[in-house]
Amino acid sequence: MKVFSLAVVLAPPNSPSTILSSASDLSSFSFYQRGSVAEFMSFFTKTISERTPQGQRQSVQENSYTAHVYNRGGSEQLAAVIITDQEYPVRPAFSLLTKLLDDFISKVPKASYNTPSAISFPEINTYLQKYQDPRQADAIMKVQQELDETKIVLHKTIESVLQRGEKINDLVDRSTALSAQSKMFYKTAKKQNSCCVIM
Repeated sequence: MKVFSLAVVLAPPNSPSTILSSASDLSSFSFYQRGSVAEFMSFFTKTISERTPQGQRQSVQENSYTAHVYNRGGSEQLAAVIITDQEYPVRPAFSLLTKLLDDFISKVPKASYNTPSAISFPEINTYLQKYQDPRQADAIMKVQQELDETKIVLHKTIESVLQRGEKINDLVDRSTALSAQSKMFYKTAKKQNSCCVIM
């Protein structure tokens, strides 16, 4: 699971979109590919934010990438886009986009949207790093992971109990066999001793 790109986009309806703030982690690509990949991510971000109606969310797959977009619309006309690999879960992606837009709106004045180069929003890098592992960032996924770990421990415990139970069953079988043998020994000994009567 990997987050490649995260962006806040000014997406007015029927107009070209503008990336206001973005962050990317292209470390998994070779040095020579990073420029082309960054251009693709930027193009992909703008295209899907323009083609997502206001107030809607959607996910778009392209090759091995999945872009999740939330076009909030409203008076700010903002959209947020996250580009991930296909394994990345949907719920944490949209949760991140909502948090990102809320944080951006609260910290960046609307008047600065006209000059994207002047916008300073370093929190986007923090979000990019935090959400690389969605289990740590999303509370529901974290609980699910803990439940899965508990289930694994329970399965191991049940297996060990079953193994112990099998061992106990073997001991019980042996003791009943021993008990049967000791009864046979007693009867045989009684028969043997019956031939000699002491007076």
